[in-house]
Amino acid sequence: MIILLRYIFLRNCGLKLFSFVLALLLWLTLIPEEKMYSDKTLVVSLTLNNIPPLMELTEKVQPRVNVTLIAPNRILPQITEATVHAVLDLSNASIEQKTYPINTNMVSIPAGTEIKELYPSQVNIDLEYTKEVLLKVEPTLIGELTEGFELKNIEVIPSEVPIRGPASKVPNEAVVKTTPIDISELTQSTEIETDLILPNPDVRLSGSNKKVSIRLLIQEKGKETEEVNPDKTPET
Repeated sequence: MIILLRYIFLRNCGLKLFSFVLALLLWLTLIPEEKMYSDKTLVVSLTLNNIPPLMELTEKVQPRVNVTLIAPNRILPQITEATVHAVLDLSNASIEQKTYPINTNMVSIPAGTEIKELYPSQVNIDLEYTKEVLLKVEPTLIGELTEGFELKNIEVIPSEVPIRGPASKVPNEAVVKTTPIDISELTQSTEIETDLILPNPDVRLSGSNKKVSIRLLIQEKGKETEEVNPDKTPET
């Protein structure tokens, strides 16, 4: 009798379990896709907007944020780094503030999605005042003049250029060098337009002029000094 009751109990339990699994499979099959949700995590760049005038970043870094979204499965493939954007507005930033919070209001996401998690919750940004100085331009000459010729004078136009950048990165005493100028083939005075090499990558030229002209006064040894013809077409 006990064995029979146990058999009936196990049989009923098996039928109930089978019925539950069948109902679950049926529910998963029939449930609309838009009601099925999944998570997706993206790593997106944090764009820094509205840096105040006369301020700039000390380091040219691009902070990144991990954004975990929950969305219907049907639109999950559409969620990419191109459709999720994180923007930090620095219009009220100051030199003294170094840490800025990151919250969901800063992140734009596709319709139908929801932000589940953001990481990190803050970012460190170092701003400095912009500094501008005038630095002397120093020509870089390579090679030797042909035998019998000599370099009588070098004129740089302009002789100084303005550079600017974060205050701690702008040197007060330095020179701006030109790209190398090969004089080994020169046998007469000439004017050459050349690019500039700045003291470090954290500074930049200020103003519209990005090149300088180098006037080289070359003559045969023993001859009287001649002047560079300013109307001569610059060699490159």
